[in-house]
Amino acid sequence: MPLPVRSASRLSAVAVLGLALLFSQDADAQSRRDREAAEALKQRMEQAETRYREALVRARNSEPDAVAASDSALEDMEDVVVECGKLRGCDPAGFVTTFKRLLKAGADEAAAGPDADIDPFDPDPDGMLAEGVSADVPEAARAAALLSDGQRFVEMVQFNPAVQEGIRRWLTDMRHSLIVSHENYQYMRHLMWPNFERAGLPEALLFGILAKESTGRVHSTSRAGAAGPLQFMPATGQRFGLGVDATGFDTRYDPYASAEASAAYLNERLAELNNSIELALAGYNGGEGRARRIHNENGGRSFWDESVYSQFPPETRDYVPMVIAAAWLYLHPRRYGLEFPKIAARPELLQLERATSIYELTICLGNGGTRYGFMRMLRNLNPRYRADDVIPAGTTLNVTADVARLYGRWCTRSARADIARELVNSDPGSAIVRSGPAPATTPAAATYVPNTHRVERGENLHRIGQRYGCNLQALARANNLRPPAYALRAGQRLSLAPCRS
Repeated sequence: MPLPVRSASRLSAVAVLGLALLFSQDADAQSRRDREAAEALKQRMEQAETRYREALVRARNSEPDAVAASDSALEDMEDVVVECGKLRGCDPAGFVTTFKRLLKAGADEAAAGPDADIDPFDPDPDGMLAEGVSADVPEAARAAALLSDGQRFVEMVQFNPAVQEGIRRWLTDMRHSLIVSHENYQYMRHLMWPNFERAGLPEALLFGILAKESTGRVHSTSRAGAAGPLQFMPATGQRFGLGVDATGFDTRYDPYASAEASAAYLNERLAELNNSIELALAGYNGGEGRARRIHNENGGRSFWDESVYSQFPPETRDYVPMVIAAAWLYLHPRRYGLEFPKIAARPELLQLERATSIYELTICLGNGGTRYGFMRMLRNLNPRYRADDVIPAGTTLNVTADVARLYGRWCTRSARADIARELVNSDPGSAIVRSGPAPATTPAAATYVPNTHRVERGENLHRIGQRYGCNLQALARANNLRPPAYALRAGQRLSLAPCRS
């Protein structure tokens, strides 16, 4: 959703505000109090500029509050210019220049079509380096203020050939993974982004890590033991409040909790690594101890310095530019002909009218205008439930407004709901029939049946009955379980008395 062109009204405002230049006072006469006030105005302008740029990004993603956010930021900038003109020793010229530049950026954004002629490998497509923000970047490097909020990060993220290679990979053989990551993230954004926002961390950084670590699959696990959408190892997760809770659920799989822990972890790394995003990412992937040691032994040099870069393993040297590349594409998709699908992700709570499972819901909900249906979204937003778990009636699930609407139409009393239940509850074993005389067989040894069975996560009564050759209804009666849900919980002990008779 491009921002509406507001250049006429705003530019005329700039012309009026420019009159403030006539009233600026001599800087030589500026008192300590005036200097402090001028510095406060500078910080307000930087904050407003950041909010305006973020609004432009949100507008590209068709977020409904983007226009209001941009207008609010522009109004704050107007106030800064006016107040500067009244303050002794404060020169409004610089503020007016910033104001004009941002207005032009907004107008260009609104006027540009999806196929605008933009150089996809321009290291500074937004003119973010024009004001000298790259002064500390080595001369041979190309850099961009990709993840800087203008105040927080001292070092700018470098836009170098390694990052360009990452962009090429995301746009070719990994394009599908990037798009799927974006789809999954949009559904979980309301759970994850607030934790990064409160921590003062860029949203693009969150997306880049998510895309590289799991493609937004909440139940993702690695061979090394990392788990969840942001891939925490057990020990690290425990340090930041993640792990198995009283119900047996591993909160590393929870998108809210994992984002909160990730933000805390990154801030811890940034604090000890001179606010270097690259080194913080290296620590995230290659171990915080290694990143800290390399940083301290090399006098705080950049991640890209050969003496630093060469000490990280190949996986980390690949990981850092890939995360930065994904973050860059999140902010600037149109420059690369990248179209992220628009997702109707407005969150809503849904109370189940009858027992069901995520498998059953996926079938009865249908595609609903999506490419792949709602199974991944349902699992991501409700990570405590496996796809085949029987979820009791009355349970509240996290869904979207569209899913809540489709549920009421298709998943309660419709023919499709009955079909979904039949498909989920069908027994593949019943497909095997005997069409002739039974072959002679030797009596098989009787299956050992214990007195009780401990329910494991993901098991249901039907499967347990099959395992011990027990009638489902008889097993339910013996354990006071009521149809149709036959609700079980992990760790529950079931009597197998009907199976022993």
